[in-house]
Amino acid sequence: MMHNWYWRSWQQKPYLACSVLEAFPHGFFTQQFWPSYPEDLTQVLHPDASGYRLRQVHGNTVLTPSEIATVLAEIQVENPDDSPLAAADGLISEEPLQAVWVASADCTPVLIADAKTGQVAAVHAGWRGTAAKIVPQAIARLQASGSKIPDLRIAMGPAIAGEVYQVSTHTAAEVGASIVADTEQQRIVDALHQLPKSPLFPDPNPGKVRLDVRRVNALQMEMLGIAPEQIAIAPYCTYQTPDNFFSYRRQKLKKVQWSGIVSV
Repeated sequence: MMHNWYWRSWQQKPYLACSVLEAFPHGFFTQQFWPSYPEDLTQVLHPDASGYRLRQVHGNTVLTPSEIATVLAEIQVENPDDSPLAAADGLISEEPLQAVWVASADCTPVLIADAKTGQVAAVHAGWRGTAAKIVPQAIARLQASGSKIPDLRIAMGPAIAGEVYQVSTHTAAEVGASIVADTEQQRIVDALHQLPKSPLFPDPNPGKVRLDVRRVNALQMEMLGIAPEQIAIAPYCTYQTPDNFFSYRRQKLKKVQWSGIVSV
């Protein structure tokens, strides 16, 4: 089953949506919305929703809004002058009308919805978060609050595509260890090359390969029993689509685009 990706617009600015998440207000926003924050962007998705975001640290911690409140209360006690953000890379809703957001510039934004419970999650999955299995971590938290695997709907937004994402074989092995049961670097890389629809592409430079991070995330999900038709991958590469997306690798600027989804 092919999922459709389509453009929507708000005040003449484009953002991306996907049919797999059609029952949920959601969007993968473009660089045209920079420098808006989720506080503003939540209004685009649902005027009554509350927006939540994180200080992203390339880990695999997933928090709920109430856990964020606890973390922030502790920080405020230590440093009352800060208006801080909780450090994590995934957010999961606890009640309706919570908009959860992640920022990305080449890393993969992953939006997850449960068609039965109405719960949602937003995950920032760069290569480090992917190596640390942040998406399975978010799914485990959804399951702990009642989700069943067949009810999940997942969209992976614009990110750097495998054919242009050069990494060291060491990095590829670190990410690959999340789906290949081995510990030896070369064996992991060889096993990745042999997979159908391999997440690795050759690179002309010794010690380098090209890595499709979104494909690795899809394989992690399939290992959890999620069917391929439950997963949609955006046909856009941040590096190769300069008109709509920031790419850290292309521009070396600390600029991001936001992706968010609202629980129902």
